[in-house]
Amino acid sequence: MALSCSSAKNTPAATHAEAGTSVTGPTCPSAAATVHTGDGTYYTFADGSGNCMFPATPSDLDIGAMNQTDYAGSAACGMCAQVTGPDGALTIRIVDRCPECQPGDIDFSPSAFAKLAALSLGRIPIQWTFVPCAVSGPIVYHFKDGSNQWWTAVQIRNHRFGIAGFEYLDGTGQWQSVPRLDYNYFVAASGMGPGPYTFRVTDVNGATLEDSGVALTPDGDCVGTNQFPDCPST
Repeated sequence: MALSCSSAKNTPAATHAEAGTSVTGPTCPSAAATVHTGDGTYYTFADGSGNCMFPATPSDLDIGAMNQTDYAGSAACGMCAQVTGPDGALTIRIVDRCPECQPGDIDFSPSAFAKLAALSLGRIPIQWTFVPCAVSGPIVYHFKDGSNQWWTAVQIRNHRFGIAGFEYLDGTGQWQSVPRLDYNYFVAASGMGPGPYTFRVTDVNGATLEDSGVALTPDGDCVGTNQFPDCPST
């Protein structure tokens, strides 16, 4: 399958060089996922966008803003959490940061909070764990607007598990690790060159995906060829 990239400016989709395959499988945890406890609140302007710089998702508001500690410099962005409250449970996707929240706290959209307890309560006790996101299709590479060969910023979208690392293959055949900034982009401050690129992405379980022939597409998406493998239930 050829890699397909398209600009947000409604340009036709372009196909590029042949893409790679999953390189390694996950190292699945042998113990149950860590259970976090804290307070749940809600914010009225939640729309799916926020500090993680994802686009708004008005049709999917099962979302939340993670506390500063567990946000972990944007490492939580795009991860999913199974949350239990006084009156119910749901799975949310992390799309924002709550700077004033304490460790364990999550700030929800009003509709997500309402699935856990009455809105009138305002603040409730919660328990939560990170879980796989129920995604379909491959991961997506999104290039930030303004990206070019001298300054290149890439965001990973549509991932089953949290993203632990992102690399590109440089002109000498060496993998270069790209730092992740707190607004959820991996930014090569000196650029990655003109492309097309070979990317390698590692999730929190140690699984890696590799794609080649990724075209530089400012403010656009390139769809990968694979998704991170799931871990069996523990």
